[in-house]
Amino acid sequence: MTFDPFAVFALPRSFEIDRAALQRAWLAEASRWHPDRFADPVQRREAEGRSAEINRARVILEDDEQRADALLALLGGPGRGEDKSLPEGFLMEVMEVREELQDAMASGDASRRAEVERWADEQRAAHRRRVADLFARAGGREDGASLAEIRRELNAWRYIERLIEQLDPDYKAP
Repeated sequence: MTFDPFAVFALPRSFEIDRAALQRAWLAEASRWHPDRFADPVQRREAEGRSAEINRARVILEDDEQRADALLALLGGPGRGEDKSLPEGFLMEVMEVREELQDAMASGDASRRAEVERWADEQRAAHRRRVADLFARAGGREDGASLAEIRRELNAWRYIERLIEQLDPDYKAP
């Protein structure tokens, strides 16, 4: 059974999410299931498990990429391990950018590195927009072709995230 982080907070399954509603729902559930509220050891263990689930759901829903992966799985789309396809020409472009990055890092050329960083940020934003548009067009339907297209975009998005992580090992996804 696929974990449904949206159900944990009774939020609609959607790529675009109301962050204020998520925060309110998280606070309500976290307060309701906080283990310190339960004296009985059995109830306390249940609350600890529920608290972990609540926190896991929050982490997934707050992260655009993880939320997209979760939503895709809930709609019956392919997972990362099932479909590793990428948009046409994407891999070649990323390989060229990685070479540029390695050259910039080896030479210590900060302006070339900054160009790669700008490119990566623009690519991440573009993939996020495409994923949002594809989910909006799919409208919650289990359309295999649309879900496969979303997977391709998510795979490319993941490549870009790894490149950004290489640029800054302390990077945390927005």
